[in-house]
Amino acid sequence: MAQIAILERKCTGCGQCQRNCPFGAIDMTGGKPELNAACKVCGICVKSCPEKAILKLETKVDSVDKSKWNDILVYAEVSGGRLHPVGLELIGKARELAAHVPGFKVKAVLVGEGVSSYAEELRHYGVSEIAVYDDPELGYYRADAYASCVEDYIRYAKPSVVLVGATALGRSLAPRLSTRFHTGLTADCTTLLLRENTDLVQIRPAFGGNIMAQIVTTNTRPQFATVRYKIMNPPVREEAAAGEILMRRIPKAVAQCVSSCVSVKPVPPRKSISDADVLVVGGRGLQKEADLEMIKELAALLGGDWAVTRPLVEKGWTTNERQIGLSGRTVRPKLIITCGVSGAIQFTACMNGSDHIVSINTDKDAPIFATAHVAIVGDLYEIVPALIGRLKEAQA
Repeated sequence: MAQIAILERKCTGCGQCQRNCPFGAIDMTGGKPELNAACKVCGICVKSCPEKAILKLETKVDSVDKSKWNDILVYAEVSGGRLHPVGLELIGKARELAAHVPGFKVKAVLVGEGVSSYAEELRHYGVSEIAVYDDPELGYYRADAYASCVEDYIRYAKPSVVLVGATALGRSLAPRLSTRFHTGLTADCTTLLLRENTDLVQIRPAFGGNIMAQIVTTNTRPQFATVRYKIMNPPVREEAAAGEILMRRIPKAVAQCVSSCVSVKPVPPRKSISDADVLVVGGRGLQKEADLEMIKELAALLGGDWAVTRPLVEKGWTTNERQIGLSGRTVRPKLIITCGVSGAIQFTACMNGSDHIVSINTDKDAPIFATAHVAIVGDLYEIVPALIGRLKEAQA
């Protein structure tokens, strides 16, 4: 892991590092620079220091024998009495990636109580092997217990890549696994590529969405990545079942887990914008909170739902359950209409898989138009009411 070190004996307190830091991560205390929690270890301060008083220290690890780590493993999550759709999406992506490396196969692992039946369903999606840990001890999610089961299979199968859905469960499980194997984990990937040497190129927005970072774990295995729901395409279900089901005993470490379930309180099911086929999105171009009503009305006339971008959530106009973006939800509707949305990376990365994208903006150079299939340059306060009027006429 990289760290920034400041050599006080060389530092003259010129403040050049503080002025050049893009994240405001350097404070001048007593005439000397000190790093704060905003540091991203980008190394700009290292290059800008005229006295060479700042160093970037990196821990080197020995490279593993990559030939001993093969195939792609998908953690197939079971929640709410069903296979979570993100697992199928990851299987579809894993099959695409495996096609680039001769001999690579796709495997899956199931953990829980009564999950054996779901293994039979996975056989219809091109998985060569499904490992099943089915036991009453796994009746409810315990992070250490589930991590011990997946760890057990990883040590047995030695996959080169492990893909986990970026669900509440997956975000708890994946970092525990990567820590146990002393390897890298990239969260919320939007694109995955696999090189011929089996290195996984993990692409995701970084530095507040200002860049798309390509992250590669070159020295260690396995390579862990989490992917949000609605980012990848699920495979087509095949009529013929294939692949082997491998029933595994739970490891002894499960019995040693000290956490236990005290009570269970079901969360009432709620409609999510991620499940909508039609979405109308309001952005920074909306002038006041009351203007959201026309966004809602247009969505209702189209038989869809409404959403917003982050600036409107920060204004307190709605909650982030309605937000599209890295700090909100990922969506993939059949039709999405954006109104007054500029199109920052952190927004477009979470909706660019939509079938049809229509964007309304007064700025002909707005970044959203690079993503849109239909670009309408104009005032949303003229165009949206006109659309509402035409829809009402058509319905009448």
